[in-house]
Amino acid sequence: MKRFGLTGAAGYIAPRHLKAIQETGNTLDVALDPFDSVGVMDAYFPRAEFFTQPELFEQYLHTARDEGRGLDYLSICAPNYLHGPHIRMGLRAGADALCEKPLVLSPEELRGLAHEEQRTGQRVWTILQLRVHEALTALKDKLDQEGHTGKREVDLTYVTSRGTWYLRSWKGRTEQSGGWPRTSGCISSIC
Repeated sequence: MKRFGLTGAAGYIAPRHLKAIQETGNTLDVALDPFDSVGVMDAYFPRAEFFTQPELFEQYLHTARDEGRGLDYLSICAPNYLHGPHIRMGLRAGADALCEKPLVLSPEELRGLAHEEQRTGQRVWTILQLRVHEALTALKDKLDQEGHTGKREVDLTYVTSRGTWYLRSWKGRTEQSGGWPRTSGCISSIC
């Protein structure tokens, strides 16, 4: 059984990570989110510690490590602009980091993570969640059946509908999301 921590516990993606941690027979020891609307944790790990302040969360991680009950993995479910700081926090506390794309928002941050991996001996693992998307696996099967082998260049456009909240949240801010979502029209009245 592996010990997990999680950042971004009140977010959209966190329930999927909580479910995966539970379904793989592991445990969530501690979670972080500045918002305390994290009742979903009770369905999976009601005894997990919870913090709203990153400083106290990080202190918990280091204390747990020093007492021999440190995390194996820190699952990053926080907004994109926090991925880098949260990954580094996990690595420095002796945990590998699991993070969906994008890992970070700039090449400089990526180089910094590589340096932190070397310094700590811990790893960063990227979750590429679309790799198991039904349409993409069907495309791969089709290409395989046509005899295409090796690497292939594919131009992929992924379109999903979002409500007006999307562009008003951090996801609509380039400096926090890493880029403005491509749209073929106006999604909301703020366009």
